[in-house]
Amino acid sequence: LLKEVCKTGKPIICSTGMSTEFEIKEAVSLLKDRGGQFALLQCNSTYPAPYKDINLKYMEKLKAIGQCPIGYSSHDRGINIVTAATALGANIIEKHFTLDRNLEGNDHRVSLLPNELTQMIISIKQVELALGNSNFRDLSQGELINKETLGKSIFISTSLKKGDLIKNNMLTIMSPGSGLSPNRKNEIVGKVAMRDLNAGDMLYPSDLGEGLYESKNYTFENNFGIPIRYHDLDTLAEKSNFDLLEFHLSYKDIQLDFNKYLSKSHKKDLVVHAPELFEGDHILDLCSLNNSYREKSIRHLKEVVKLTKELSKYFSGKKPFIVVNVGGFTEDAPLEIWQRKENYDLVYEALKSIDLSEVEIIPQTMPPFPWHFGGQRYHNLFVDPNEINEFCKKTGFRVCLDISHSKLACNHFNWSFENFLKIVCPNTVHLHIADASGIDGEGLQIGEGEIDFVNLKRLITTFCPNASFIPEIWQGHKNEGKGFWEALYKLERHFK
Repeated sequence: LLKEVCKTGKPIICSTGMSTEFEIKEAVSLLKDRGGQFALLQCNSTYPAPYKDINLKYMEKLKAIGQCPIGYSSHDRGINIVTAATALGANIIEKHFTLDRNLEGNDHRVSLLPNELTQMIISIKQVELALGNSNFRDLSQGELINKETLGKSIFISTSLKKGDLIKNNMLTIMSPGSGLSPNRKNEIVGKVAMRDLNAGDMLYPSDLGEGLYESKNYTFENNFGIPIRYHDLDTLAEKSNFDLLEFHLSYKDIQLDFNKYLSKSHKKDLVVHAPELFEGDHILDLCSLNNSYREKSIRHLKEVVKLTKELSKYFSGKKPFIVVNVGGFTEDAPLEIWQRKENYDLVYEALKSIDLSEVEIIPQTMPPFPWHFGGQRYHNLFVDPNEINEFCKKTGFRVCLDISHSKLACNHFNWSFENFLKIVCPNTVHLHIADASGIDGEGLQIGEGEIDFVNLKRLITTFCPNASFIPEIWQGHKNEGKGFWEALYKLERHFK
């Protein structure tokens, strides 16, 4: 039989059930002599197979014997053993399924029903994603976010002048984890201060001479600015020739008296990034199927609109943009296309209920996997370029194109990023620019991910030449905006 199958030239899957190791080796020798392409499956041909006899680790021996793909032919109960086989390196899974376990024959008793087969496939895919690789250990974006809160940094406990010596007894370790990591304490001891330091100041890698980018005036064809918070305004707003400032608000900022921070007019355009998270762990969702939750989201957004109108008095007369993550996320699985269409309609109805005569709301393009509460969710709206284009054409709304978010979406769905930009850019009036990697590595420094910024500039110039932008580098505001200055410096070089 093996000789005849080899003649077909087709790939061969060989189950090793009821075979001795000698017989397996003999079959492998025959297959190789005749140029057969084959895989070997570990199998115990009993129905159901006792767990103690399954011997999944023998797959390692099969791989060594055959130098070929390996797998597992399952006659055991349920899906747990199949999942374990996947974790141990199985390339192929064979599992029987049936419509009725009471039908005649041994196989039916150990077969899965259709819904169980679906669950098995989901389980296998989850394990495959979780396996990762044995390469260099990188922190995921979610871990980096949580490290800010749960980690610790090095602080200076006494005031120093630039050039003073930093001694061990001047350092203390505290939260948050957004500065120089405690494991680098020995590197900073004995160095001289590279800037004036006040007691309680956090130290950064730049205090070791790393990433020394300073602000300057930049040259861009498009209007540009930086993300800013109230307490950053005096420090960062006049550091460069910005055309605009984009306030990134938390829900607590809405309750503050902003007049304490804005003491003078700024001859710049205003952009406001609405909070995504509000008090009581309420994530803004304009298309929630829960009417009370949706109405609460609309009320929160109306508060943002009201605040933006008041802030605009301190800025140029141009109608301010409000960048909004409109919602549509799910926890356990992405939505189907028909569900997304209904959600887009709900978003439009919500936006129509808000007075937008003095502001322009621009929904932001989103990544496939957002980080909410330190864990991963699924985003469904403003991810697909054709759906974004359809929404804009149908409603007249324009968008904020987040380059990093949309690159991640293209990576996940195997879309052409260039085609994505060609579809979405004509609907774009504002951009968030950062690098990206993989399917959830967002907000990276320019040049630390996968984006071709020279080509990006070409596409922006062609399809949305009047769009403004900010560098939205994650934690770019730290250390007096060092991340922003680095991003703008690199973008200036790439965009020439």
